[in-house]
Amino acid sequence: MHRDYSLGELAVQFGLELRGDPALRVSHVATLSQATEGSLSFLANSRYRKHLGSTRASAVVVVAADVEGCPVAALVDPNPYLAYARIATLMYPAASMTAGIHPSAVVATAAKVAPSVAIGPLCVIEAGAELGERVQVGAGCTVLAGARIGDDTQLMPRVTLYAGVHIGARCLLHTGAVIGADGFGFAPDAGTWFKVPQVGSVRIGDDVEIGANTTIDRGAIGDTIVENGAKLDNQIQVGHNVVIGAHTAIAACTGISGSTTIGRRCMIGGMVGFAGHLTIADDVVITGCSLVSASIRESGSYSSGMPTVETRAWRRMVANLRRFGEKER
Repeated sequence: MHRDYSLGELAVQFGLELRGDPALRVSHVATLSQATEGSLSFLANSRYRKHLGSTRASAVVVVAADVEGCPVAALVDPNPYLAYARIATLMYPAASMTAGIHPSAVVATAAKVAPSVAIGPLCVIEAGAELGERVQVGAGCTVLAGARIGDDTQLMPRVTLYAGVHIGARCLLHTGAVIGADGFGFAPDAGTWFKVPQVGSVRIGDDVEIGANTTIDRGAIGDTIVENGAKLDNQIQVGHNVVIGAHTAIAACTGISGSTTIGRRCMIGGMVGFAGHLTIADDVVITGCSLVSASIRESGSYSSGMPTVETRAWRRMVANLRRFGEKER
């Protein structure tokens, strides 16, 4: 459920410059091209500037340079996307929770569950698990023995926390996330494989978000660590003993092999692949579909892979690469 606000209220609350009628009200958000009366929109990417002149929004969040081209009321901020996000958070508040345990949930008597916790249908909370204040556990979640969840953290339906994992405060784990499964550890044994016990755990800091169907493996000996404020998208695989630094953001379908350390404030594009036992410095940007096969010791932007080209051109390029390789032998 969303709420409506006057532009004057929004300008004062978020410290924005207002160009327009402060009494005008907005009740929902929309894109520039799909906005109608009562819509709040924003322009942060120059690709969408072409839609600004024809928008039917009641107000648009823009930078100062785009005010002249805005035909409707403007809320001006140097970072329109961030300002929009804060306004949208205000307009679309999270649903209020009701503390309690659903009758179909199975909660061990030896589990420590704060009185303010909400546990949904068909959940399993094993002995020794600890759930802090105002934790929300969605339908069908499993929290195994000794797992700990910090205050104000929310598990969406069907999240699984393996034994002994530690989730910090104010985290959000989306549906299908699995935290603490065994890492991929096998020792070769005369043509077969012998499973290496995975005796470490997973420690996740505060204010971390983990996307749907993302998996974070427990450490082989020490712990796999995700530091405070990290944001992980959907369908990411994090191998055993990986360390992800504070406030690093990782897009979907990335795979991180075991014992890789990624620094703080990094930005990792979608479908990036990391070889194991690497070290990535702080403040590194890696563009989508890159293969990271060696450590990166200095901050900056890094890429690999080749953009899509017409198939015949691609075949010629591959043929040239093969001929070049033959000459080098």
